[in-house]
Amino acid sequence: MEEKSATSLERMLRVLDLFDEDNLTRSAEEIASLLDVSLPTGYRYVKTLVESGLLQRAADSRYALGPRIVVLDYYIRRADPLLRVAIPYMVDLVERTGFDCVTSAWFGSQILDTHREMGKAPATLAYGRGRPRPLFSGGAPKVILASFPPAQLRRLFDAHRDEIARVGLPTEWPAFRKYYAAIRRAGHYVSRGELEPQLAAVAAPVPKADGGVWGALSVVIDMPRLEVVDVPRVVQLVKQAAGRIAEELAAG
Repeated sequence: MEEKSATSLERMLRVLDLFDEDNLTRSAEEIASLLDVSLPTGYRYVKTLVESGLLQRAADSRYALGPRIVVLDYYIRRADPLLRVAIPYMVDLVERTGFDCVTSAWFGSQILDTHREMGKAPATLAYGRGRPRPLFSGGAPKVILASFPPAQLRRLFDAHRDEIARVGLPTEWPAFRKYYAAIRRAGHYVSRGELEPQLAAVAAPVPKADGGVWGALSVVIDMPRLEVVDVPRVVQLVKQAAGRIAEELAAG
């Protein structure tokens, strides 16, 4: 009985995974079909999730993610150790450079931006908090993946060969590993129009003592302004801020 209950609970929670950028709403019938459960079971899952606030009714007998998730996101922000330490340093970077500053981190199998402090002329970003970023384009993903141990990086390489080829990264494992090893040694990465053609970014990892990273700290720069910006100075500022954030996190 306990095993059946656990399986039912797991399936019900998987309802939340059925929503994404291409499927912002779902019907109970779709949910039941995708989870391979009976229609009455699908309706029961939906009813329970609506009552908890994790789903809400949308138009035409469809359902969307619910307001409880907004509340949970607030708690996530408050509990995030990186944000608790990083935001004052982000504000300082914005004041010193005039550009937007963003934190990003690895969550399970995705890279997400977790916070943004806006500069004097905020950039138009297609990605923001909660929208998964491409794994192999842009400054933040590059410095985060560069921190991965070889076995973890190899699993990503094997699982995303088509995407890796599409963005122009090395398609042979030794060269791919060497590419990220160089980023790790440098301790930063400057992207130029990789994710969005009008934007560049200077990113540095926020390191952990065990060799991993808390996430990435980035300054976002409009491409036309990159020609007149002292990029080495921005790199220095970002790396210094990331290092100080790491020191505070290590100190507890």
